[in-house]
Amino acid sequence: MSRAWLFIFFMGLVSLFGDITYEGARSIIGPFMASLGASAAIVGFFAGLGELGGYALRLIGGYLADRTERYWLLTGLGYLVNLLAVPSLALAGRWETAAALMVIERAGKGLRTPPRDAMLSYATSQVGRGWGFGFHEAMDQIGAITGPLLAAGVLSLGWTFRQSFALYAVPAFLALIILAWARISFPVPKELEISPRSSPETDSPRFPQAYWYYLAFSAVAVAGFLHFQILAYHFKVKEVLSDAAIPFLYAGAMATDAVAALLAGRLYDRIGLRSLIIVPFLTVLLTFLVLATHPLQVVAGTLIWGVVMGLHESTLRAAIADLTPIARRGLGYGIFNTAYGTAAFLSGALLGMLYDRSPHQVIILVVILEAIAFLLFLQMVKHWRAFEQERDGKC
Repeated sequence: MSRAWLFIFFMGLVSLFGDITYEGARSIIGPFMASLGASAAIVGFFAGLGELGGYALRLIGGYLADRTERYWLLTGLGYLVNLLAVPSLALAGRWETAAALMVIERAGKGLRTPPRDAMLSYATSQVGRGWGFGFHEAMDQIGAITGPLLAAGVLSLGWTFRQSFALYAVPAFLALIILAWARISFPVPKELEISPRSSPETDSPRFPQAYWYYLAFSAVAVAGFLHFQILAYHFKVKEVLSDAAIPFLYAGAMATDAVAALLAGRLYDRIGLRSLIIVPFLTVLLTFLVLATHPLQVVAGTLIWGVVMGLHESTLRAAIADLTPIARRGLGYGIFNTAYGTAAFLSGALLGMLYDRSPHQVIILVVILEAIAFLLFLQMVKHWRAFEQERDGKC
């Protein structure tokens, strides 16, 4: 195994055990807070606050990573906060404490994501941006599937919420041990970068226009992408699926996410940003299906939802590395993640309010947003081609 693949594998294992920890906790934090006396509005508010704060911190994390080049320090600190907040929930005696830990967990993830992705981008320059990020996303999703299933399993055996949170100390500890091992084995990940587009002669300190069009396309595309919480709410209130079937369907979506991430990554390495043309169309299609009331339609729509999620988590991350200079890659990831997360947060609130009025209004807004995303895609590809021609001419 090459050193680049070994680094990606190490970081994939960190993400796998990390996702077991916090995705498992996120699957039961709602009912746990309810047992402590929190209302649905309180749970929703702090969940949204945590997501928004976490994405805002990605801008800070990216800036600090580039300014200090302390990628490992920021990544390690973020993972430490991110992962240790979960087993700490076992000690929470009030919903206020649980809410604070929920926000702290998201903050840790926000801080460590840009420097981690920047380090991954150096290794993926050797194996293919899309393939490398797709492989990492696939390992990540194995954890995202395992975590909630582990919670369902131990709760079915009679464990309490507190005991379940305490159990997640095990994968959290494993993730931190592997992260420390990766730090020792790869003290300077930037040395893995071999792409000629990041050589001193071609590494402009400015972001190209293609980057900003890409940022706009990604933000609008994710704005029309329904959160699973809204999907699950629809399945429940319309009695489309049983309570037990919903988490299993979510696990199935995570499985399609993992497979789609690998395939999308390969496709990106072959044809570049043009591979994203299917995102707006699939997003519209899945919206029609998941807001239906027939079980087969919502199952099909949710699996397509997983495919689109795989495209978002692999190709969107891979392209940032190709569109940003190496000296500002952490900031590039920070800006992207902040814009992406803010769009997802605001649209999630809006789509939720529209659903309360009429699911048809949700469909109309999604169609409008994805039509705008398609127009931005056309401009993005135009500027991407110009960027490639200018870059190749300098290499």
